[in-house]
Amino acid sequence: MVRIPLLLGFELFGSSGDLFLLALLVAGPAIAAYGIFQLVVDLRGAPRKHVVGRLQGRKTGARSAAAILDPQVLRKQAPEAAGRLGAAFASLSITARLQKILEQANVPWSAAKLLVNLTAMACLLLAGLILLKVGMITAVCVALAVFVLPILYLIRRRKRRLNKLVLQLPEVFELLSQALRAGHSLASGMQLVATEKPDPAGTEFGRVFQEQNLGLTIEEALKNLADRMDVLDVRFFVTAVLIQRQTGGDLAEVLDKIGSIIRDRVKLHGTVKALTAEGRLSGYVLLALPVVVFLAMLKVNPDYAMVLLEHPQGQMMLTTAIVMQLMGWAMIKKIINIKV
Repeated sequence: MVRIPLLLGFELFGSSGDLFLLALLVAGPAIAAYGIFQLVVDLRGAPRKHVVGRLQGRKTGARSAAAILDPQVLRKQAPEAAGRLGAAFASLSITARLQKILEQANVPWSAAKLLVNLTAMACLLLAGLILLKVGMITAVCVALAVFVLPILYLIRRRKRRLNKLVLQLPEVFELLSQALRAGHSLASGMQLVATEKPDPAGTEFGRVFQEQNLGLTIEEALKNLADRMDVLDVRFFVTAVLIQRQTGGDLAEVLDKIGSIIRDRVKLHGTVKALTAEGRLSGYVLLALPVVVFLAMLKVNPDYAMVLLEHPQGQMMLTTAIVMQLMGWAMIKKIINIKV
């Protein structure tokens, strides 16, 4: 399927086939580099604006309510992907999961459009590598890496943001309890958190405040927060608030206790992470050791090592080894991943 248009291209160019090959050789990496550049620029745009605002004297850590609580912010959505491919991706369940990951990572992108762009880049790179007569296995692996690595980066960004939110929660609950004792309502306390705390706590609680301003009840806005973040500590907080609003009681005292519990959990999690550091390091070493030995063998005895890449049985053995390595890494991660 891919070679037909390539052959037609060579026939059209005739004696200029070398120029056509050279153009594809330059265009393929250039397009891939441009896509990676756009990804990095979009992801780093917000921190750069944050620094520029600080240098210009605008508020950054304690942001103004007009900047963070603008109703128009909640209505901004990334443009959806157009075309049949975009509609096909939009109908998949994995697209909804990816969209939730993007929201948790605070990336204003459309999941369907992201998948369409990554698919186009991977297919273009695969066609270029096949044209350059690169091995099929290598070409497919490179194309898959172009498709998968940005998604893995977004997952890692989401995980870091959620962990940062958990570390901010004790201070957030302390600020809410102080606001309640000072006579503020719960909604006013949310507004105070939004203006005094940086992202992600300020952004998410500001969204709760703005949702109830736009017509939702505070209970519905808090449920949206719990569903959007999907963090156990946030669900504790939302459940406590919902129960208190139904049965009554001192919400400030409840928030103090929840904050104290979260502090103890964070401290225990750090202790467990320190105790399992040796196991994690062993997993990294065992995962990297075969790769290092294979690269060393390529340097010392290339003919011996190339059997794994050129011979059919060697390729089967190499594939089996990679699968077993991944299974071993998953088992080690499962063992050292202690729930706190």
